[in-house]
Amino acid sequence: MISVRNVLTALAVAFTAYLGARGLWWTEPVPQPLVVFATLGLYLATTWLCIFWENPTPPAEAGDEAAEPTPSPRGPTVLPAWGGVFALASAAIVPSAIAYGVGPDARTASFATWYLGGIGALMTIVMVRRRPWVAWIGIVLLAVASMLWMGPLDALALGLVGSVVWVAAAQLLVRSTDRAARDTSRLAQLQRAASAWQAAQVVRRRERRVQVQRALAVAGPILTRTVARGGRLDDEDRRRARIAEGSLRDEIRAPKLLDDAVREQLREARSRGTTVTVLDEGWLDGLDQASLDEIRAHLADAVRASSSARLFIRTSPDERIAATVVGRSASGPGLSDEDAVDLWVEIPRAADSRQEVQLEGDGDVEESLAPRPGGGGDPGRGAE
Repeated sequence: MISVRNVLTALAVAFTAYLGARGLWWTEPVPQPLVVFATLGLYLATTWLCIFWENPTPPAEAGDEAAEPTPSPRGPTVLPAWGGVFALASAAIVPSAIAYGVGPDARTASFATWYLGGIGALMTIVMVRRRPWVAWIGIVLLAVASMLWMGPLDALALGLVGSVVWVAAAQLLVRSTDRAARDTSRLAQLQRAASAWQAAQVVRRRERRVQVQRALAVAGPILTRTVARGGRLDDEDRRRARIAEGSLRDEIRAPKLLDDAVREQLREARSRGTTVTVLDEGWLDGLDQASLDEIRAHLADAVRASSSARLFIRTSPDERIAATVVGRSASGPGLSDEDAVDLWVEIPRAADSRQEVQLEGDGDVEESLAPRPGGGGDPGRGAE
């Protein structure tokens, strides 16, 4: 498979092989050919190991998404530490070994100065493999050795400057590539967040349309009648207006407690003259639809069976109780607040039962346990 990485790898191998071959293109005999051959072997082996040896990266752990983006697995990985050691050893050994092998008369010949470009290419590879300190230390070793063997001016003129430029350019390129990878990752995260926000807005708009349609269905007729009569309503119209107002308050204050059955029972209770207050403070957030359906079914049963003058329905922060239904009788002479409570129903979140406490007018307490189908379980709290 042809890819940019494979092409660059092939170019690196070909270029380093060319630099090594230059060391064999002797224009005059060398005193120590075996040293030259061994040095070329060391250089090529080290260079190609730095090119091909991969350092396996451990799998990312959960919760690392917020960490700084790392380079793609298809990009260059970090050179193993032992590879950096070999590269530094080559940078220290190759210049001196070649200078010794070719002799003092040929140290500035083209076949003897190949190591200026060769070590520069090796340090460029090391830089691309994300070992910048190793690369720059290798360049320093190359500069010191070449200047000692051929003099500063000859070393700079014959290729040392080019090696320094290669390594610096490689460092800039790696930094630019990493910055581009981080920017791409951030843009991808922003795009996902924008898509999630857009989806949430679509859901909210749909929910608002449903709420508006329900509000129009509940309050539309009585508002039309009120406008048609110029605000002069009889007792029946006022009763319908109060029921519509209560229904709208329920939709705003406790939408999670409502379904068609609960709405119907609340409407029936208000039609009987019961004052109903429904409040959800967010304690049902996170429950699945099946649990909400079961809670609503219990709530509809509790409202249907109530005969109180006032009903207070409220969600509960208790981890076992989803909602509490409290009924109060009409206040009368000699009745305290506790005496006025004639109904207490606790609807569990995930328990198998529901406890209902009916307080009679004479103060006697009768407790009854209404189990859910197929369940037993612990009773809820009783009235104090």
